[in-house]
Amino acid sequence: MVRGLPPRGRGTIWVGIDDTDSPLGGCTTWVLSELLDEARAAGVDLIGEPRLVRLNPNIPWKTRGNAALAARFGVGRGRRRRVGEIGGTPVWSYPTGRRVDPGAAVDWLNRAWVRLLAASRTGESGTDPALVATDRPLPASLYWNAVRDVVEVPDVRRILEAHGAFVRTSGSDRGIVGASAAIAWRESHPTWELIAYRTPERWGRPRLVDGDSVRRAMSENPDLFLCADPRTRRVLVAPHTPCPILFGLRGTRPGAPLASAPTIRSEPVDRWVLFRTNQGSGDHLKVRAARDVSAFGSGIVRGTVASLPVTLPGGHVRFGVVDTAGAALLCLAFEPTKTLPRVARTLLPGDRVRVWGSRASGPTFRLEGIELLRLEARRSSPHPPKCTACRRTSRSLGHLRGYRCPDCRRKWPPEAAVRTVTAPSFGVGVYHPTPSARRHLALRGPEP
Repeated sequence: MVRGLPPRGRGTIWVGIDDTDSPLGGCTTWVLSELLDEARAAGVDLIGEPRLVRLNPNIPWKTRGNAALAARFGVGRGRRRRVGEIGGTPVWSYPTGRRVDPGAAVDWLNRAWVRLLAASRTGESGTDPALVATDRPLPASLYWNAVRDVVEVPDVRRILEAHGAFVRTSGSDRGIVGASAAIAWRESHPTWELIAYRTPERWGRPRLVDGDSVRRAMSENPDLFLCADPRTRRVLVAPHTPCPILFGLRGTRPGAPLASAPTIRSEPVDRWVLFRTNQGSGDHLKVRAARDVSAFGSGIVRGTVASLPVTLPGGHVRFGVVDTAGAALLCLAFEPTKTLPRVARTLLPGDRVRVWGSRASGPTFRLEGIELLRLEARRSSPHPPKCTACRRTSRSLGHLRGYRCPDCRRKWPPEAAVRTVTAPSFGVGVYHPTPSARRHLALRGPEP
């Protein structure tokens, strides 16, 4: 289906894609690498770095990581640099570019659409590919709405029509939301991920990635993050789905994954691409009142612990928080996050906290992190007083009956029990899940 007008050739062309995979397989990052190869064949240059943009992680109709892709194309200018390799040939990126001839732009977009469909999991449930192209910036609000809330397709369609965007979809139009949001991202506080792909004949077979080489790369390059979990010893770079990805190295600078990729021991790499991403940005989080965290939304809420934590079957921990407006929020720390339930079990009513996380369709707020702001005094369990005359510890006479010295027989009432102030198990500070339980968008934090 085609909607809107082809780009009018006033500048370089932004292309966004989404919804090309399915729960059974496929990968939208792989599809973008196919478009990079198609652009090279068409004589169209990549401007800047391709984007991997994670959107609202709570959306119920997402496939897996809820990522959309975008890239900018034109006639390159300036000093090029290598950002990938496909078919043994480098993928070059230029810092700036000029417009593509309008006729060539239309031809390239038509070829890109054909290549996208060929690489998509069309015909499978939940796969509705979309391609959006525009030579004008899309509003940044498109990105912020798509990463934090639920966006309606008609709202996006109206914006694209107003911008004269080139739109193609197969199936429903749902894919235009992610494709447009990826274009609209303003690249604030980015990170980078180098994704290496498997040879097609190995898709669906067990992956061969040496964990020790990944851990060594992390120890040698502190700009890598979330590549392995020191606590669980799990390697986090390789997915467990039958998709084309072999491994992905995440870094806070583009040079980190580029330098580390050659040191990773693995099965043969078919191709690789370096993406600029919003991973680790926490962009899905916004400071909100408890009542404003809507279904499938995320937020950061400040408040006071209102109830003692309760440990549920499976090791999950539930507790209540009341925000500054008096609204209640029921929080849940899942056991796989490891750190969060351990912290939650130590909370007392009156503790001041800042929590961040998200909701599904129900009211429970699923924690992604917690900051302890101010803690109530912790006191030990009551224990018998010591006799001042005999220097002996008294003994209990029974429940609510007080205490008696075993030597001089002196007695004390139950109120004489001694309680001492103890240091909290977890002090004031910020606590994150163990790395293997963090979301792609989750705020970056220390790795234990």
